[in-house]
Amino acid sequence: MRGDALMIVDGSGVITEWSHEATSLLGVPASEVLGFPATGLFTVGKGNHGGDELQLKSREGRIAARDLRARPVLRDRAVAWEIGRQPTEPADGTHVAAGMGASLIEALFTQSPIGLHILDPELRVVRVNTAALAMHGMQAGSVLGRLLPEAYPLSEPADVDTVLRPVLEQGRPSLDRLVRARFPVDHGRERVFSVSTFRLQGAQGAVLGLALSTVDVTDRERAHAHTAIVADVRERVGRTLDVVTTCQEAADVLVPGYADILVVEVVDEVVRGEDPPIGPLSRDVPLRRAAFRSCVAEPVHPVGDVRTAPYGTPFGQALSDLRPRLVELSAGSSWLAADPPRAQAIRASAAHSLITAPLTLRGTVLGLMSLYRCGRTEPYAEDDIDLTLDLAAHTALCIDNARRFTRERTIAATTQRRLLPQSPGPRTAVDTAWLRLPADMGASWFDTIALPGARTALVTGNATGHGISAATTMGQLRTAIHALAALDLEPDELLARLHDTTGRLAEERAALPPADPLHNETLTASCIYGVYDPITRICTIARAGHPAPIVVHPDGTSHVCDVPASPLLGCAEDLPRASTSFELAEGSILAFYTATLLPEAETEPGLLRSVLSRSDRSLETLCDDVVYALGTDPPRGDAALLLSRTSGIAPDHVATWRLTPDATAAGEARALARRQLARWNLDDETVFTAELIVSELTTNAVHYGAPPVQLRLILERTLTCEVTDGGRSAPHLRHAPVADEGGRGLFIVSQLAHQWGTRYSQNGKTIWAEQPLARR
Repeated sequence: MRGDALMIVDGSGVITEWSHEATSLLGVPASEVLGFPATGLFTVGKGNHGGDELQLKSREGRIAARDLRARPVLRDRAVAWEIGRQPTEPADGTHVAAGMGASLIEALFTQSPIGLHILDPELRVVRVNTAALAMHGMQAGSVLGRLLPEAYPLSEPADVDTVLRPVLEQGRPSLDRLVRARFPVDHGRERVFSVSTFRLQGAQGAVLGLALSTVDVTDRERAHAHTAIVADVRERVGRTLDVVTTCQEAADVLVPGYADILVVEVVDEVVRGEDPPIGPLSRDVPLRRAAFRSCVAEPVHPVGDVRTAPYGTPFGQALSDLRPRLVELSAGSSWLAADPPRAQAIRASAAHSLITAPLTLRGTVLGLMSLYRCGRTEPYAEDDIDLTLDLAAHTALCIDNARRFTRERTIAATTQRRLLPQSPGPRTAVDTAWLRLPADMGASWFDTIALPGARTALVTGNATGHGISAATTMGQLRTAIHALAALDLEPDELLARLHDTTGRLAEERAALPPADPLHNETLTASCIYGVYDPITRICTIARAGHPAPIVVHPDGTSHVCDVPASPLLGCAEDLPRASTSFELAEGSILAFYTATLLPEAETEPGLLRSVLSRSDRSLETLCDDVVYALGTDPPRGDAALLLSRTSGIAPDHVATWRLTPDATAAGEARALARRQLARWNLDDETVFTAELIVSELTTNAVHYGAPPVQLRLILERTLTCEVTDGGRSAPHLRHAPVADEGGRGLFIVSQLAHQWGTRYSQNGKTIWAEQPLARR
C-alpha cells in the first residue's frame, strides 16, 4: 500500500489489508479487522452543515467520508479499493485535484462490479447499486421498497428471512451464502449468486439495516457441479464387470442429480461380449435397452427390449455421424413423428430438453446414452454437451471392460464345459448325479471312469486361477487322470503321479516371459480319487488338499470319512500320500464335493449332511436340494458336487475258481469257463473266444507267474476274464517271429479282446480282458 493508505477492501467490502497508520489512527489492531466488512468501521453522524454524513471512527474523532479517498487497485487479478486519508495541501502550495476524496459509499454504489443492496430494519430494499441492477436485469423501480422475495424470483424465497433475521438481530455477518434465482431474461435458466450480509449500525449503536453484496457465481458453481458429477461417475460406474450392471450404475449416478430420465442402449452384440461394430453405425444394427432410470415417468420400452434406432431422429443421427445432439423438445418437433411411442412418453413426462450422445471407443460404437430434463428442471445448455461427452466416454470405457470380461468368461465357461463330461455314462453298480456351480475363480471338475473288473473310479477336483487359464489347467489334469486311471493304479499312487504332473505344469508356467500374466500365478489343485468295487463293495479313497467325502447310509445317517489328508497338488510340500478303504452297504450315497461349495462360515459340511440325509430321494433331486439350501449367496468359487449311489453285483454274475498251478491249469480253466458261460446263455462265438482268452491268460500265469492262480469271470455289460497270480513281474506283449513256438499269448489276447490290461495289488497281479456280449 501507499504510505497514506489506511486499508484495502475487496470487491465484497471485506478488509484484506490493514496499515500501521490505520492501527495508529483508529486504535484497532489488524487482527481485529482483517477478514471483516469495512462497514463496521463507519457510522452516521452530523456533518459541518448539520446534515447526516458517513463518518469513520478514529482516536482523533470522526473523519468524514469526504475527507477519505478511494482508489481502485489490482489484487489477485481482481479489482479492490485502497482507502486512505485525503492528502493535505503541500507546503509548496501545490493543490491536489478535487474529486479524489469522493465518498467510499458513493464509489461502491457507482463503480463497484459487485452488486450491493441496502435494506432497512424491515428488510426492504432502500438502495441498490448499478451493478446489481445490471446483474439481475432489473429496473430500480421494481426493486426499491420491496422485500427481497418480492423483488427477485428466488428459487427458495422462504430461506431469505431465515438468513437475514439473525444477521439483523445478532450482528454476525453471513458470508458467501449461495442463493439461486430464475430471472425472466434468462429464459428459465437458474443463476447462482454468492451473497454476503452485514449489519449497519448508527453512532449510538442503533441498527440501521443490512448491507448485501452479491456476486454472480453461476459459471463457477456449474463448473464445480460438473466436476463433481464426473468424479462421481468415475468412482461409481464400472465397479462390476457386467455390461448391463455397468449401464445401470451410470443411470443410478446421473438420475436425479444431472438428469430426470436417462436411457442407455447398447449394441446387442456387445451385451453378449462380442466385438462392437466400427462406427458410424448402420441403421439395421439392433440396440438393447440396458438401463433406464426416471424420477418422473415409466419407460416406453422395457429394459431388455431390442430395437433399432429410428431413422430421422436425433438418436439415429447421433449414431450415424457419432456426434452428440442437444435438442429442445416441443410439441412441434417434426422428428417425433418418426417414433410415436417415444413422442408420447416425452409428452407424458413433460420433458423439454434432451442430450443424446453415442458411446464410442477407439473408433467402435458400443451404444447410445440419452439424458432428459423435465418440468421445472433447468434445460441443458451448450456446456452440458462437453460434460455429457466426458460421461459417455467413461461409461463406454467401463462397458468395453465389462464386454471384454464377458467375452473371456464366456470362452472360459465354454472351454470348461467342453472339457467336462457331457453326461456321465452308466457305470456298473453305481448311479451318479452331479452338480456344478460356475464362478469366476477356480475351475472344478468331476468324473466317473469305468475300470476293469466292474469297478468305477470317482473323481472331483478344483484347479486354482481364473478364466481360461484355470479351465485349461483343469482340462490338463482331467486328461492326466484318465491316462493314469488306465494304468489301474491305487488311488494314493495315482495322486502322487498327478502331483508330479502338476509340478511340471507349474514349471512350464514359471518359464513364461515375466510380462505374461501367468508367470507369477501359482498353479495348484485339489483332488479326491476313489475306486468302488461292487463285487466286494469296498471303496478305496485318497485325497490331496480336498475335503473328506461324506457317506450317507441307507437309513439316512451319515458321517465324514476318515481319509488321510495330504497337501495340494503342485505345492512345494511333497509328503507321502495314503489311502483308506471301507465297505459300503448297498444303497449308500457317497458325496465328493469341492471346498468352495460350503458357505464361507462353515468349516464342517453340516448343511450338506443335513440335505443328503433324505437318502430316499433321487440323486438329481438331492443335487437340487443342495442348491436350494445354499440360498442366494454365490459360492466362494467354481464348485462341484458328485453324488454316487452304490449297489452290488448279483452273486450269480460272478464266478471264481482256484486253479492248479501246473500244465493242466489251462485245460481246467477252459472247461470251467465253458460250463459257466453256458449257464449264462452266451452265444457260441463269445464262448469260443472266452475259452481262448482264458487259456492264454492261465498259461501265462503258470509259466511266468507264481502261485496261487485264480480265475474269475464277471458278467455285466461286458464279459470280463481275470487271471490272478502271486507274481509281480510285468507281462510283456511280444510280436514273436514265425519260427518261434511260443511268446504269442498276450498278442492273441490283445487281438481277441475288446481291451485288456494288468493291475497290481499287494498279493500279486491280475491280467484281465474284456469282450463285448452278444446273448443268444
